[in-house]
Parts: sequence; structure tokens; C-alpha cells
Amino acid sequence: MNSDKRKSGDREKRSSVKTVSLAIWTTLWVLSVALATFGHELLWGSNDLFNVLVILLNFGIGIGMIMAIIKHLREMDEMLQKIHLESMGISLGLTVIGGISYSMLDATNVIPFDAEIAGVIVLISLSYFISLLINLRRYK
Repeated sequence: MNSDKRKSGDREKRSSVKTVSLAIWTTLWVLSVALATFGHELLWGSNDLFNVLVILLNFGIGIGMIMAIIKHLREMDEMLQKIHLESMGISLGLTVIGGISYSMLDATNVIPFDAEIAGVIVLISLSYFISLLINLRRYK
């Protein structure tokens, strides 16, 4: 019995550490996106070398964030893993279908504006969040 409590406490501690790590990587990635987006306008101008270096930095931090997500998922129990993976699958499917449709609307001039990646990012975020809430409710 005492061993079970210790294992549970160890798992919770590891999960907490992974959550903090994921939060740090995500924050760094968001900041690097902001730097890559606005740095050339506010800090260094049209210096291609700086632009490429900051975009490469953003890419590297993004890889670190992906690794933190994987580690975070591995610390979850099987049910939470199932819930998150199912939500990710729904989000991926909706994003591919919605993103292609959005692009085709732009390519055929059905919409009066250019299809921007920001719209796809909103779709990813909302579809993942909503499917996660539905799955949490359904499985818990």
C-alpha cells in the first residue's frame, strides 16, 4: 500500500516537472515567433542573416517544444493519453480538410482576402480544445 502511494507521488512529481518543462518550451517558442515576426520591423531591419538565424532559432525551439510534448504525454496515464491522442487526431483531420478548403477558397477567389496561416492556427487550436473538452467529458 505504501509502495503504491510512493509510485503515485513519484509519477505526480514527474508529471509536474514535465508540465513545467512544457510550459517553458511553449513560452520560449511563442516568444521566438514574436521575435521572428516583429524583429525585422522593430530591431534589425531587412538583414537577411538575422532573419534566417531567428527563424532557425524558432525552428530549433519548436523541435524542443515537440519533444517536451512527447515527454509530457508519456507521463500521463493511459486514459489521458487516449483522450489527448484522439483529440489530436480529430484536430489534425479537421485542420487538413479545413486548411485545404480554405486554400481552395482563396485560389478560386471565392473569398475576398488571402488565406493566411493564422486562420489555420485558429482552426487547429479551437478543434483541439473543443475535442479535448468533449473527450474529457465522455471518458471521465
